[in-house]
Amino acid sequence: MNFYMRVSFILLCLVFGLNSAQAQSLSDADRNKFLGNLETLRQSAKSKVDSKYRAALAAYRDAIASDAAAIDLYCKCVEKVNFVDQEKKSSDFRDWKRKEVEKFSDPGYSLVLRHQLRWLVLTLQASSEKADRSKLAVEAQLILDSIFSDYEKLKSNETVLNQAVTASVFARAYEIQDVKVEKWPLSPTQLDQVYESVLFPPLRNSGRLSELRATWIKRIQQEGTKIENEQVADKKPKDDKNDKNEKKSTQAAGTESQAYEKFLIETLPRLQWNMEVDLFRNGDQSGAAARMMNHLEKYIAHPSAREWAKQFEVLLKPVVFETPDEPKNPAE
Repeated sequence: MNFYMRVSFILLCLVFGLNSAQAQSLSDADRNKFLGNLETLRQSAKSKVDSKYRAALAAYRDAIASDAAAIDLYCKCVEKVNFVDQEKKSSDFRDWKRKEVEKFSDPGYSLVLRHQLRWLVLTLQASSEKADRSKLAVEAQLILDSIFSDYEKLKSNETVLNQAVTASVFARAYEIQDVKVEKWPLSPTQLDQVYESVLFPPLRNSGRLSELRATWIKRIQQEGTKIENEQVADKKPKDDKNDKNEKKSTQAAGTESQAYEKFLIETLPRLQWNMEVDLFRNGDQSGAAARMMNHLEKYIAHPSAREWAKQFEVLLKPVVFETPDEPKNPAE
């Protein structure tokens, strides 16, 4: 059989096979059977995911209870992710653990891990289809208040706080790093997103103006605390007695003071203005308008002052809806 005959034979087989496939329609019984199997697979997959989340939540909640428990779970997760899964020796893990003893003795580090776990638990709860964002907002505020009341202790470990909780070793060890939550910040120190996406929405258009204002004030205070305590990379030298290191320390301190000064001059007035605009739009027009006028007078030289004035003018002018002209009577 030559080449062309072989090709013709293959094509003929494909045509017959196609005709055969087209001739076999799916019966109602088979259709229902496949649909039932598909639903069974979905339920099985959902059950496995739910089981994985429940196991993770139970472990995280136990670890939140104390510094020792948090460190213990952290070590177990590191061992799994960085050593067992990488097929490294047990001795390698023990060597790593010995090197980390000093870090583990820092109460600020264990506290950071507990805060990270609390936000991870809240993130998992937010991923549920039945999540009540109003209730989650209450817990989110408690977590932020706790973090910023101890920020002086935590700032040396701020990289852990700033890390997305789904990228943490806790999430990777329990294989939940792919969890997705719409409009949900993955780090508690993403203050802009936490407040705008989680904390403010339940308060707006609810008549809870005093709570909205109090929450705005907390946000502004926490933004200031974060900037005031934020560290410049490698700004803390190990040997303060060394002249060169002392010079570096002085330069770092200057950088810190400049950053905080910029916050006071530029960012703080901007946040205060945004607060009053928010209050105006949600019902406190009289009080907010008076405060906005005083704000403009106080910060007339601010780079955003002209923009604020235009925004204030728009807010003060009532919206006028034009009514369409009545159609003329053809008989007239």
